[in-house]
Amino acid sequence: DVPGQRLVRERLIVQHLLTELSAAHPMIAQTLREDSVVSLDLAPCPVEDPRVSSRVGDMADPAVLAEAITADTAGIFHLAAVLSGGAEQDFNLALRVNVDATERLLEAARATGARPRFVFTSSLAVFGSAVPTVVPEDLATQPESTYGATKAIGELLVNEYSRKGYVDGRVCRLPTISVRPGKPNSAASSFASGIIREPLQGLQAELPVPEDTRMWLSSPDTAVQNLVHAFIVESERLGGWRVLNIPGVSVTVAEMLDALEAVGGPEARARVVPRPDQRVMDIVCSWPGEFDVERTLSLGFRPDSSFEAAVRQFHREFVA
Repeated sequence: DVPGQRLVRERLIVQHLLTELSAAHPMIAQTLREDSVVSLDLAPCPVEDPRVSSRVGDMADPAVLAEAITADTAGIFHLAAVLSGGAEQDFNLALRVNVDATERLLEAARATGARPRFVFTSSLAVFGSAVPTVVPEDLATQPESTYGATKAIGELLVNEYSRKGYVDGRVCRLPTISVRPGKPNSAASSFASGIIREPLQGLQAELPVPEDTRMWLSSPDTAVQNLVHAFIVESERLGGWRVLNIPGVSVTVAEMLDALEAVGGPEARARVVPRPDQRVMDIVCSWPGEFDVERTLSLGFRPDSSFEAAVRQFHREFVA
């Protein structure tokens, strides 16, 4: 991703995490003191908040991790990854970041001896196209992309380090996030935000997949709320298998365009131009579009009320 886009995304993520952590539990709010949150990225953290200490470095570097993660580290949110499109194009980079760096981060957490909570963001890309209409919680992973394969490996690593007692892991299989603010990124699913974000701002957007493609979606705010909930949920409620299918809303691309029209009018919908892209279809159309989330709902995780509600929120915050 371009540096400017990374800064926009990180600012929003860190700000949302701080807000949600503060609101989630009184004890957490009390412990969020000066320099209590360490942001580790390839670029300086753009959030100006006394609670945030910015560290710039490569997550694959054990020396960087040893400095950032100490015996005082109570929890880790591991959000870094080479995304689907980029992973397919650069296999070695995907392995280095999505697998090697994840293992080194887990090792750094293990070295503290403190068993910190470890929230790992996974993806529905761990599944392939040969899935039921509604994916059950216990379905085995069969990824059909490099990104999905590396995320599946990461899931197993977090589970094993949890089983051994080195971390208290929570694996969040996030829905596709829409509507993301900012600019397109390297994810094959980037269009899921682009076909809403750009038309609402008067720009043309390309649609690379058929309108009957079904997607499993979450707004950024709801995704962060669920990540924070994953952090605070009691360990004993999770059991031995720490993978959580995070709730989303299941909509076709046509229904997404209906929501766009409801918020932005027919002129906004007319700005979406079909332009089939086989590379994107091969990745995105292999992903399942609906999940059985009875367990995660019972644990307190929540989806957006509707995709149109997510579009209206984006319009209210970033357009209107």
